[in-house]
Amino acid sequence: MYNDWIDFSQPSLYFALAHILFNPIFWNTVARAEYNSKILTKLAGGNAYRGCYGLAVTIFTLGITRDYLYHQALSFQPTHSFFDNQIVQLSAILLFLTGNTLVLSSMWALGVTGTYLGDYFGILMKERVTGFPFNICDNPMYIGSTCTFLATALWYKSPAGILLTVIVYIVYKIALTFEEPFTAMIYANKDKKN
Repeated sequence: MYNDWIDFSQPSLYFALAHILFNPIFWNTVARAEYNSKILTKLAGGNAYRGCYGLAVTIFTLGITRDYLYHQALSFQPTHSFFDNQIVQLSAILLFLTGNTLVLSSMWALGVTGTYLGDYFGILMKERVTGFPFNICDNPMYIGSTCTFLATALWYKSPAGILLTVIVYIVYKIALTFEEPFTAMIYANKDKKN
């Protein structure tokens, strides 16, 4: 019965899953290595900004690859008639617009170094960003990304997409348990120095 909803025999499902799991593990591991040993700054000739931009390009590329594998996985999965109605399709459009608004406005508010872990390189924001979209939720990039995954699953009428979206949500929640306290520690140390 469940094979009618999700085809677990498709390798594309596991490629997408692996990438969904890999990305936050990668950027958290590399960012911690940078913070502790300045490895990327050293590789960038001692320039923290170049190191951060290199990491930004890498994370952005991994995100595109993950999204491509997600779409590929959904294209090989069965669809379900439950999703075949106008309310679900309209919800998909609204979630997609909301998710992309949250992600893109976050990137605009934070800039490249704020978005791509510049604080681990010692590139700190002067003050906490509290304007839109941070005034409506604490982690708009993760929430927006999850909304976009869900929108895609609904649009493609894919139970497998729903499953992968749940995993995305869980992975982001776990990542935040590592990222938020560490970032708070970085800024607390900055305040002590000042």
